[in-house]
Amino acid sequence: MNRCFSARFRATRRTTTLALGLLAFGLAPAALAQNQPRTFPDKALRGTLVVVQPPVIQLDGKTAQLSPGARIRGTNNMLLMSGALVNQQLLVNYTVEPHGLVHDVWILTEAEAAEKRQRAGQ
Repeated sequence: MNRCFSARFRATRRTTTLALGLLAFGLAPAALAQNQPRTFPDKALRGTLVVVQPPVIQLDGKTAQLSPGARIRGTNNMLLMSGALVNQQLLVNYTVEPHGLVHDVWILTEAEAAEKRQRAGQ
């Protein structure tokens, strides 16, 4: 029986090298994007958010509601679940969809909070 381990070993080594190269190439943009400043839409408003009982929230003391599929992003720009933020008072930028529901929420860092932004009702 002819056993050729060297050819099989070379093929496995090539496949492993290719997989590791693609993995490193895929992770590089994520590592570079961590220190990039976030840009917010022009229509985003500033407010103080308190999650009362998801999807019910308070924005600047007024009752509002999160839209189905609402996205809340933390200071590191990763998605957060609204249930994890219950009864926390957070300074945020947010957008409202045409039906009046809050759709996108960004929890602000200190540097982002220092920037001037329009509040609701102004």
